[in-house]
Amino acid sequence: MMPTHPYSWLIIITTFVVALAVTLFPVPVMLDPLRPDWVALVLIYWIIALPHRVGVGTAWLAGIFQDAATGTLLGQQAMGLAVVAYLVLLLHQRIRNYPVWQQAIIVMIFIALFRVIGAWVLGVIGRPADFSYWLPAVTSMLAWPLVFLLLRHIRRRYHVV
Repeated sequence: MMPTHPYSWLIIITTFVVALAVTLFPVPVMLDPLRPDWVALVLIYWIIALPHRVGVGTAWLAGIFQDAATGTLLGQQAMGLAVVAYLVLLLHQRIRNYPVWQQAIIVMIFIALFRVIGAWVLGVIGRPADFSYWLPAVTSMLAWPLVFLLLRHIRRRYHVV
């Protein structure tokens, strides 16, 4: 068994901070609806890889920080990420056995569920979601293999267990 890196938590937190930074990185208005849900992708990866370290509490915290950083209704993203985290925790042993391309399809379903919860909240406050609101589910599916390979490399390189 490989030794645990003494700063494993710092490495996990850093990946979330980078995901939030990429989420906040300015892109042209035309491309903004195509932006994957980076924080959700990082969360799903860490739950699949290390369910004993990353869970619903981490999801809720990441969602609160994302809400504060993006200016959405406080708790909207947190609630969606917590629900997704719970479902990923229930299914993580099955998901990790699938090849990456099948995981990408499952990730798209989880991101779509995350977006459904967000659309519900938007509908409650009187701002219905349009078609472009759903595009991040598809782009997240396409980004999943890259996110998976990059985070797996980081996990193995720094012995995060």
